Amino acid sequence: MSRENKSKPLSASRLRGPEANFSAYCKAELERWRTSGKSFNEALFLEAMELAQRKLRVRMRRGSE
Repeated sequence: MSRENKSKPLSASRLRGPEANFSAYCKAELERWRTSGKSFNEALFLEAMELAQRKLRVRMRRGSE
């Protein structure tokens, strides 16, 4: 999947409930890491965050059925 086709993982405009809360947390955590001066793998962080968001979406859909 190309980068252009991916949804923006930190865009909270269409998120609700736990997914919105998790996204806000990740956005703050990402900024904290960026400004900490410590080395961290941003691509890996974003990949893990996207995986967690997908799992949250699935659980939320199952819970609403």
